[in-house]
Amino acid sequence: MHTPPLILRKDQERRLLAGHCWIYSNEIDTHATPLKSLEPGQPVEIFSQSKRWIGYGYANPHSLICARLVSRERAHPLTPTFWLQRLHEALALRERLYSAPFYRLVFGESDGLPGLIVDRYGDRLAVQITTAGMERVRGEILAALEQVLRPTAIVLRNDTAVRELEGLATSVETLLDTTDADWTLTEQGLEFAIDPLHGQKTGWFFDQAENRARLARYGVGERVLDVCSYVGAWGLRAAALGATEVTCVDTSATALERLTANAERNGLAARVRTHQGDAFEVLRELREQGRRFDTVLLDPPAFIKRRKDEKDGTAAYQRLNRLGLDLLEPGGLLVTSSCSFHMSREGFQRIVLQAGQRADRRLQLLEIGQQGPDHPVHPAIAETAYLKTLFVRALPAA
Repeated sequence: MHTPPLILRKDQERRLLAGHCWIYSNEIDTHATPLKSLEPGQPVEIFSQSKRWIGYGYANPHSLICARLVSRERAHPLTPTFWLQRLHEALALRERLYSAPFYRLVFGESDGLPGLIVDRYGDRLAVQITTAGMERVRGEILAALEQVLRPTAIVLRNDTAVRELEGLATSVETLLDTTDADWTLTEQGLEFAIDPLHGQKTGWFFDQAENRARLARYGVGERVLDVCSYVGAWGLRAAALGATEVTCVDTSATALERLTANAERNGLAARVRTHQGDAFEVLRELREQGRRFDTVLLDPPAFIKRRKDEKDGTAAYQRLNRLGLDLLEPGGLLVTSSCSFHMSREGFQRIVLQAGQRADRRLQLLEIGQQGPDHPVHPAIAETAYLKTLFVRALPAA
């Protein structure tokens, strides 16, 4: 089958040659390559203006990122064999890193598979396809996953808003085993039941696993506040480390019900209580009640999803951290995170420092965490380094 060429404007190959894989519509020579003649997701061969061969990729004329470079080897076009090879590469890394099969198996561009996310829960997989190019070869990808891992169930969580930017419909589907039973995973000796069909993302946040493990190093004290707790990954970890009173806050009643069940599953129910409500409102209530905690855990959703959200998102991060610091005992531990790519590590540190000043606290930054190695960072694609988790000791200002 003929693969049409995608020809770049002069000097627009530099980013690609440096390792990036995104191509924007204003980087295409549209006279040589009429974008509108291409179908969404269509495979293309990418050339520089001087006809230098760059690689194989796929195009979407209706998206701002109008093409993605996938293979840089001329002998390896985008075939079923190619997808198998990339999946084996991804699996080899995770098997090197993890003794149990609970991790993100494929992290898009970082694993050379832009537009594909795969989370592994033992012999079950949650898959998210976010681009027209991956949607076009969906059958090949699923066949490759079945060949490599022999899963008993696959959930397609294609309900992300990113798909709409690619002109794709959103849906949630179950393949193979269609029973509605809970999926389970283990992390640091704890067992969690999750809902891959209706939960946030694919049901779990593997990216914070390494940071949750770090809690043991610092000690959590007796009273812990877990804000944006979801199904209890942070809070139950704190309880397992010896906290006698863990208060978990989330807006979702369903998530808190699942958290309670997970606490019971691990024999921690007596130490864990839940509080449903808006994080900011609940923190203010706790402050007014004079409550204090030895550790405060803040793991909110992204407040800055697009660059235009930067001002409001920055203010939200500062407000949340100020409220969290107000609730800390002197010498207490604040573990605070941002998963907003548009919030830099330095910017986030500055926000927490300012929150400390307003809370009249002297801060010691003990450690900075990022996403775990099952979410590898692509050195040429800054967008793949998104998670910042600060471990901070808060002392009286005097």
